[in-house]
Amino acid sequence: MAQFHIAPSILSADFARLGEEVRNVVAAGADWIHFDVMDNHFVPNLTIGPMVLEAIRPHTDVPIDVHLMVEPVDRIVPDFAKAGANVISFHPEGSIHIDRTLSLIRDHGCKAGLVFNPATPLNYLDHVMDKLDLVLIMSVNPGFGGQSFIPEALNKVREARARINAYQERTGRKIHLEVDGGVKVENIGEIAAAGADTFVAGSAIFGHPDYKHIIDAMRTELEKSGAQS
Repeated sequence: MAQFHIAPSILSADFARLGEEVRNVVAAGADWIHFDVMDNHFVPNLTIGPMVLEAIRPHTDVPIDVHLMVEPVDRIVPDFAKAGANVISFHPEGSIHIDRTLSLIRDHGCKAGLVFNPATPLNYLDHVMDKLDLVLIMSVNPGFGGQSFIPEALNKVREARARINAYQERTGRKIHLEVDGGVKVENIGEIAAAGADTFVAGSAIFGHPDYKHIIDAMRTELEKSGAQS
């Protein structure tokens, strides 16, 4: 059975009771918690920072996957590592020196990821695969939750999977392939079939009164997809 990870995005959670929301969604079967950081500069929204991560860290032992939609990136990376991040991902457009930022994240004890907007080419991967633990494909334009999945993203997922597989065959090292944006029960199987192994879902989970019901339904679709992560 393929190893899939479902990573609910707390961007869609009830911020008035965030610790409880994190506990509830993990109890419902979440594998990771996805933590969206927006700075009203790189993207047109302002969300949460290291203090919020530090506050929710004691509420769960599952990995916390921090997605930095900020510019510049390097200044804030150590703060998120100290606050309890396990994975830190950033956009190549947010860093002047991508290789250095990846090294900075890993030097602070976190796994490092690179994020690709719908129109960002994958050629940024060409020379940094050795420092990557995760590739995140955005299937919406980042900034707001609740957007619809952009179908063209499936082609990019397939291309990224081919690159990751070729690298893994050469080195034996595994890199996660994550998709974020408009992921729901109805399309998660198709996204898995394209090659993703980690799935960020915000409003699809937190917008439903029964988190376990939705996560279980997603797992059923993943099993039916026949995909191998």
